[in-house]
This record gives sequence, structure tokens and C-alpha cells, in this order.
Amino acid sequence: MQKGNISVHTENLFPIIKKFLYSDHEIFLRELISNAVDATQKLSVLGARGEIDGNLGELKIKITADEKAKTITISDNGIGMTAEEIEKYINQIAFSGAEEFVEKYKDSTDTQIIGHFGLGFYSAYMVAHTVEIKTLSYQKDAKAAHWKCTGNTEFELGVGKRKTRGTDIILHIAEDSLDFLQKWKINELLTKYCKFLPVEIEFDDKIINNPNPIWKKSPADLKDEDYTAFYTELFPFQEAPLFWIHINVDYPFNLTGVLYFPKAKREMELAKDRIKLYSNQVFVTDQVNEIVPDYLMLLQGIIDSPDIPLNVSRSALQSDSNVKKITSHISKKVADKLHELYKKDQADFESKWSTMSLFVKYGIISDEKFDERAKQFCLLKNCEGQFTTIEDYLTKISAVQTDKDGNKIALYTTDRDKQYAFIEPLLAKGYDVLIFDESIDNHYIMHLEQKNEKFQIKRVDSASVDKIIDKGETSESVLGEDAIKLVTESIENQFDKETFKVEMQALSPSDQFITVTRNEFDRRMREMNQNGGGGMYSFMANMPEKFDVVVNTNHDSISKLANETDEATRNLKARQLSDLALLAQNMLHGEKLSSFINRSVAAN
Repeated sequence: MQKGNISVHTENLFPIIKKFLYSDHEIFLRELISNAVDATQKLSVLGARGEIDGNLGELKIKITADEKAKTITISDNGIGMTAEEIEKYINQIAFSGAEEFVEKYKDSTDTQIIGHFGLGFYSAYMVAHTVEIKTLSYQKDAKAAHWKCTGNTEFELGVGKRKTRGTDIILHIAEDSLDFLQKWKINELLTKYCKFLPVEIEFDDKIINNPNPIWKKSPADLKDEDYTAFYTELFPFQEAPLFWIHINVDYPFNLTGVLYFPKAKREMELAKDRIKLYSNQVFVTDQVNEIVPDYLMLLQGIIDSPDIPLNVSRSALQSDSNVKKITSHISKKVADKLHELYKKDQADFESKWSTMSLFVKYGIISDEKFDERAKQFCLLKNCEGQFTTIEDYLTKISAVQTDKDGNKIALYTTDRDKQYAFIEPLLAKGYDVLIFDESIDNHYIMHLEQKNEKFQIKRVDSASVDKIIDKGETSESVLGEDAIKLVTESIENQFDKETFKVEMQALSPSDQFITVTRNEFDRRMREMNQNGGGGMYSFMANMPEKFDVVVNTNHDSISKLANETDEATRNLKARQLSDLALLAQNMLHGEKLSSFINRSVAAN
């Protein structure tokens, strides 16, 4: 029996591992099972090369828990180890430079600097006071070996009694970690970390994993039913996804996975746990914001790459050029897939647009490369339900919706019902009105204006009908100067002069009698600030909002108002018309609304 000390000349190794390296104790099971998987796969490789005689048998990993003995055992029938290999790979901590690591970083709390030290096996000491290894190498005439070590670096290594090839790792669970002996807890951890490991894992007489998940298969061998079934396995109780992207890259880095487009909600929901990162089918994390851009956090699924650099605890990504390349590739694959779907079936793509437009717009304003690709499939929708790409829309409106300065003017509504009174006169003029009713649209609209020269986008209530696309044409008023002065005075008396500016315009008799409009830029900035994105314009939120009141001097109601000889009656009619204009903008509330209703009832 050999006795000795692990080749780290300090008693502080295990406390450092426990405190800094593996702060999340539950991952011990992932690390030890991953080692067992490696041992099993190494055996398969040797067998495939003909370096092992005979049948390898059924290769699997078995987990057992004994609450009475307070042990957890991880058993494999993989490659096994000799006593010499235990000395090399366990006692010397896999040539990891652990001694240097301990001396250099024993007072540090920064796990990012750890690097690759190969300390996975020692995560066992987060939950165990003693660990045993019982192993027999696949090598001919090898002798079984038995290793035992408490958490103070002292070990015993001698001849073992194991009769079959493979390794048992026996954890004697510490008193402060006895909850890990519960079967439901082990099952939970196996499901979380080992659900897709490439070797069958048995627990409680059941195989708990899927060793060959669809992202490891060729897309040519899969049907739609396979993808939807896998989605249900990942995200039970959710509606079927709209579509998916199968990623399969082997150069210049390895990257596989499946990303699903769920039926998105109207509001932005960036979940940080919908996309899970695996490394060689071992679950690493669901915090993937360093690999996946924010706008793709609306997607769901799995990414698997052995080339993503992780710290030794696998809890965080380390800075590496591959990370940026992988991020860029994922974005490109998503854009390519959307373009492919658009070209394949435009009508079907349009029917799904409302459920994916949010993340596409988010991607456009946050990623220039995605923006360039998205021009081919990003759609605009108008009030008639017609869809157009951005470039096609600019061509469509150029003939009619160009102002006197050569600017193309796109018009839009955020609520067709509430803004109906503004929309109808514009449609009557042959103008096209888009629908922008998502929380991100103010940002998106500004992006479109910045990216397209001489292009402006205005909400339908941002100006009177003749001024919203100013063609430099003027109409004559049917009212004389004295009548206009009288009407102006009567209308101005109904509005707070600090908030409302009254202006007379000679419009078509069919246009609104009085229109309350709001400055497009000012309104946008205020709404963006309310949604937490006003930036440098957030100061506007504390300033009183200003409105323009446009009085149509050619409307019959205004002519009647001008001809009213009784001042009290004229003022009453002016108040009624003004309140109707405010009501159209949902700006009549409280006492003023009640007073308006009472006047309307009395008039009948």
C-alpha cells in the first residue's frame, strides 16, 4: 500500500477549490460523469481502431445513491486506469500546475483568471469528505487499483479488487451536503446537466438521457416531426414553434445546435435562459449573452460547441476571438434562414410576420450586418394588410408621397381605431398608411430615417392633412379676415396658451373642422423615454408637451361659428368643437369630459 501527499505543497487546495473554483456545488455530478463519459468514449475509439480484443459490451454509466451508507457512486465500464495512471492524472492533478495556481491565486476571488487547470475530478470534495477510486484498466494483464483520499491532500494507493474493466468513483458525502443523497435531487441534477450526454446514463434502473439528440444528426435525416418533438422535450407546455434553424458547422470552428422561433408576444421579452449552451453535449450554462446577441434572446434552443473557451468551472466564458466569430455566424444563419423562408413562401412568411417582427427590428437597430441582410425580408405592413420590403416601399410612395423639398414621406398609425379620424382623409388623398404599433417602433423608425436619405416618417396625427406632406400648395379661405380673427379669438379662449398653439388653415371642406396635432419628434422622444430608451432626450419628460391646434377655415362648422352673432353662443359652440377635437386625440378627461357630455345631452 502506497501512501503519500498529492503534489501540491499546501493544505489550502481543497478550500480554494470549494470556495472560489466551484462555487456552485451541484456541478460535482456533471464533472464526474463527464470524466466517465470521456473514459467510455476513449474505449470506443480504441475498439474502433482494433486495439482491443473482444466485444466491448454495453457501454453505459450507472449512478447509485445509498442514503444509509451516505455514498454516491459513479460507475463506468470505460477505459479504466492503472495505479501509475492514478499517480499521474489524479495525484499530480493532470499536470495542471495546481501548485503554482494555489500559490498565485489563493487570496483571489476572481475565477476568470483560473484558466484550464483540469481540476474537474476534485469538484467531488465540495460535497464529499472522502473519495475512493476503484478501477481496472482495459490493458492486458492490468491489476486493479484502489485510491482513497480525504480532503486534506493525503492519499492511499494500493491494489484493488475490481474484476471488470472500468472505474467506480465513490463519494462519502459530508454532513453539510446530505441533501445530494436524495433521489429526487440526483434526478434533477442529471436532467439539468446530463440530459444529452453521448453515453447512456442509468439511474434508478432508468436511462435518463438522450445520447443522440437531433442537433448531432444530419438535417437530411430529420423530419419536421423530429424537430417539433424535440422542442416539446425542451420546452413542454408551449405552443409549437413557427420554424427553426439547424446549425451544423465544422470550420473554422465546431458549432452545432437547433434554434427555434417561438410565437413571440407583442412586447419585448428578453429571457436569459431560453438558449442553453453545451460543450460536447455537456450542459454548461443558460446565460449565453456573450455568445448570442440580445436580439436573438427571443429565440429558444441549444448551441453546442467544444471551441467556446470556458474557465475551469465552466461557469463563464473567457475572452477569445472564436466567441465573436461564433456570435457573428449565429446571426448570419438566422438572417439566411429568414431570407430563405421569405423566398420560399412569401404568403406564409407574411402570415407569421407579426410574431417575429419584434426581434427582426431589434436586430436591425443593434447589428449593422444583420441590418444589411434583413433588408431582403424585413416587411412593412399598411392599413390594408399589404406587405412590402423597405426598398420596394420607398419606390411605391415616391410618386405620390414626396413633399416640395423632395423628401419621401411615409405615414403611419399606432392605433387605427383611435387615429381613424386622421387616417381616412389621408387615404382619401391616395396616400398609403403603415402600421407601427410595437414598443420598439420609435427606435426602428428613427433607424429607417437615418439609413435612407431624404426619407421622413410621420404619424398621421403629427400635422394637418395638407401639411403632413407639404407640397407647397395653398388654398384660399372662404372666410374674410374679420371672420377669421373672430374665430381665432373664440377658439384660442378654449385652450391653454402655454400648451396649445392655434393656427388657421384653409383646408378642404371635407377635412376635419379642428385638428389637434403633436410634433412628431417631440412625441417620439417622450415615448422612448417612457419606455426607458430616451437617452439624451430624457429631459423632455419633465417639460410640458406642446400641441398645435389647426382650425379649418373652409369647414362648414367653422363658417357657422364665424356667423354666430351672439358672443355667449359663439363661445359655447367653440368650446364644443374644441372639446370634440380633444376627444379625437383622447385628451379630454375628468371634469372637462363630464362637462362636454352634459352639454351634448342638453343640446339634444
